[in-house]
Amino acid sequence: MSDNRTMVRFPGALGNLLAARLDLPPDTPTAFALFAHCFTCSKDTLAASRISAALTEHRIGVLRFDFTGLGGSEGDFANTNFSSNVADLVAAASWLRAHHHAPKILIGHSLGGAAVLAAARQIPEAAAVATIGAPFDPAHIRHLLETALGEIEAAGEAEIALAGRRFRIRQQFLDDIGNQNPHETIGKLRKALLIFHSPRDTTVDIENAAQIFMAARHPKSFVSLDKADHLLTRKEDAAYVALVLAAWASRYTDQPLMQAVPSPAAPDVVTVSETREGQFTQTVHVGRHRLLADEPVSLGGDDSGPSPYDFLLAGLGACTSMTLRMYATQKQWPLERVTVHLKHEKIHAQDCSECETKEGRIDRIEREIEIAGDLDEAQRARLLEIANKCPVHRTLHSEVWVPTRLK
Repeated sequence: MSDNRTMVRFPGALGNLLAARLDLPPDTPTAFALFAHCFTCSKDTLAASRISAALTEHRIGVLRFDFTGLGGSEGDFANTNFSSNVADLVAAASWLRAHHHAPKILIGHSLGGAAVLAAARQIPEAAAVATIGAPFDPAHIRHLLETALGEIEAAGEAEIALAGRRFRIRQQFLDDIGNQNPHETIGKLRKALLIFHSPRDTTVDIENAAQIFMAARHPKSFVSLDKADHLLTRKEDAAYVALVLAAWASRYTDQPLMQAVPSPAAPDVVTVSETREGQFTQTVHVGRHRLLADEPVSLGGDDSGPSPYDFLLAGLGACTSMTLRMYATQKQWPLERVTVHLKHEKIHAQDCSECETKEGRIDRIEREIEIAGDLDEAQRARLLEIANKCPVHRTLHSEVWVPTRLK
C-alpha cells in the first residue's frame, strides 16, 4: 500500500478546481500514470484506489482525480460531457508535467477508458494506454439513460438515478457522445495499447473490447479478466490488473525519470535529497516512508511539499499530541482528541520579556492545544504542563550539537 497519498487540486477544463489524489511509492517513481474513473464514479472507487496502491508497489506514481462535478471536484455535472472529461484529463496531465513528470501511462476504467483513448494524442509523453472494461464508443452509455431519453429530447434535460445518486443530464451531453468517432480516435492512437475486459461484464459487453482491439494498430494486447465484474469489486482482480499492467508498461517506460535515492537501511536515519524537479524540491526518506519538502512560491519554490520549518512545527505538534495521549491513557482520563496548532515567526528579542536573549531576532513558536473530552479544569491544566515535557519540546529548549561532515 502506498505510504504517500497527497490530496491536490488543479483547474479543470471548465475552470473549476478538480479534486485529485497523488499516490507515490516509497522510493522515487520510475514513471507516472494518470487514472480516469468510470462514468459518474469518483477517484476513490475500489478499482481506482486498489490499482493505484498496487502500482505504487511497482514504483509507479499515480494521479487519480474526480471529473468536473463529481466527487470532491467543483462544478455542475450537468454542464459536462465526454469532451470536457477528455479536456479534464489533459489538464491533469499538465499538472503532473508541471509538478512532477508528464504521465507515461494512461489508465481508464469503463467510460474513463474511452476518455483516455481520446485524450492520448493530446498527451505526447504518454507511451502506453490501458483500458479496463471500456466501451468502444462513448455513445454506448446511452443505454443507461434510456428511461430519460424522451424527457431529455422534450425538455432539453432530465434527472436520472445511477448507483443510488441523482444526476442531471442535458441534451448537449447526448449530442457530444454522438459526435465522437472512435474508429478514427483509436486508429490514430500510435501508442502501445493494453485492453482489460471480463467476458462476464454485463455493463459493457466484451464485444466492445474486440472492437477496440480491431480498430487499434500494433503494439496492442488483450487480457481477459475471467471472473471479474465490471467494477472490479474483488480485490484480487484489481491486484491482478496492476501486476500485469506494471509488467507490460515497463517495456515502454524502461528509462527511469530520475536517479533513484534508496531508502536508508537504518530505521532511525533520515535521508534528504534534491529531486531536481524544482529549485528547492527535496525528497525525504524516513525508513520506508517518502515525503516531499519545498519552499512556497513566494520564496522561489514550487510549494510541492511542506517547508523545513513546517516539518519542524509538525514534529513538535505530533510529539505534543502523542505525549498527551500517552499520559491520558496511563491516567485513564476520558481524553477524546488532541489538536495542536502551531505558528513560527521571527521576532525582535527585545519584544520577549521572558527570553534571556535581548539583542537581534529570536524564533517564536506559538502553540495552541485543543483538548476534547469530559475533563475537569485540574486535568486540563495538568495536560498543559505535560505538553511542555514532550521530547521534541525538550530538545528545542536544550543544547543541540550537530556534527557535520562530507560523505
